[in-house]
Amino acid sequence: MKKIGFLSFGHWSDHPAYNTRTAGDTLLQSIDLAVAAEELGLDGAYFRVHHFARQLGSPFPLLSAIGAKTSKIEIGTGVIDMRYENPLYMVEDAGAADLISGGRLQLGIGRGSPEQVINGWRYFGYEPAEGETNADMGRRKALEFLDKLEGAGFAQPNPYPMFSNPPGLLRLEPHSEGLRDRIWWGAGSNATAVWAAEQGMYLQSSTLKFDESGEPFHIQQAKQIRLYKAAWKKAVHEREPRVSVSRSIFALVSEQDRYYFGQQVKGADSFGYIEADKRAVFGRSYAAEPDQLIGELALDEAIQEADTLLLTIPNTLGVDYNVHVLSAILEHIAPALGWR
Repeated sequence: MKKIGFLSFGHWSDHPAYNTRTAGDTLLQSIDLAVAAEELGLDGAYFRVHHFARQLGSPFPLLSAIGAKTSKIEIGTGVIDMRYENPLYMVEDAGAADLISGGRLQLGIGRGSPEQVINGWRYFGYEPAEGETNADMGRRKALEFLDKLEGAGFAQPNPYPMFSNPPGLLRLEPHSEGLRDRIWWGAGSNATAVWAAEQGMYLQSSTLKFDESGEPFHIQQAKQIRLYKAAWKKAVHEREPRVSVSRSIFALVSEQDRYYFGQQVKGADSFGYIEADKRAVFGRSYAAEPDQLIGELALDEAIQEADTLLLTIPNTLGVDYNVHVLSAILEHIAPALGWR
C-alpha cells in the first residue's frame, strides 16, 4: 500500500494553450484541484515553491485555504527553500496553517536548488555567515525552524507587557502540537538523506539527484532511500520513517493523453549539471498504455522502497484534465501494482 498524492509546480503564463494565464488562476485552480483530489480518494496535495518565477512562491496562504476547504487530504510542499526563510516567522505561518487544516500539514523543506536569479536569497535580506556556504545557511535555518517548532519557551518576557503573559519564557504562537514530526527534507544526495534521518525528518526524493555512481536514476534513488532508512533506525527515533518519491506518470487512455504525452513513451534518464560542478541524474517520465506502464513501473526500485508517491501534474492544462490524469492512475495502474 502506498499513499498517492499530486505535486504541482504551479506554473502560469499568458499562453494560448494554458488554462492558468495568471497567478490568480493558478492559486484558485490549485485549491479546486486539492478539493477534487480529496473527493477522488487521493492522499496528498503538494506544491513546489520557487521565487522570482511565475510559479507558486508563498505557500502558506494557499495551504491554509486548502486546509479550510478540505478535511482529510494531506497538504504539503516539495520543497520550501530555507535559504529564503526567516525560521521564526515560518514557525508562526506553519503553525497557523496546520491548525486551520486540523493537523494535516506535511512540510517539505530543503537547502534549495539553483533559482531564477543569482543568489536570490540576498534580495530577501539573508547572507551566509562567515565560513558558511549558502547550502550551510539553508541547513542552519532548517535546524532553527525544527527547534522552534518544538514549542519550548525561549524569549524573555517584557515585565510590563500590553497583555498578561504565562509564566516563564515565551514561545512562538500559534503552536501546533505534532507539526515538528511532520517535516520532510528534500535530499539531493546520499549524505543529506542520512543527515535528514539523523534530524528526525522524513525524506522527499525528487525526480533528480546528484549522480553518485553513474547508475540509472531509480537504482541510485533506491540506494539513497535504503541509506536513509538505515540511518533512521540507527538514530532510534520513536516514529516510523516516511519516504516520498516524485514521478511524472501518464496512463494513455484517451486521444487527448496520446496527443499531450505520446511522444514520451520511450522516455529515458538523462544526465547533466544543475550546478556548475555537480553532475546530476534526471529520472525519466513514464507515459504508455496501461499494460505497458504497469510493467515499466514494476521495475522502478525507488518506487518500491517509498511509502508515498507524488505524481507531478501538468497544472497548466486545468483542473478537469488533471483530475482525469489522476483518476487514470488510480483506476488503471495503482491496483495492478498493489499500491491500492
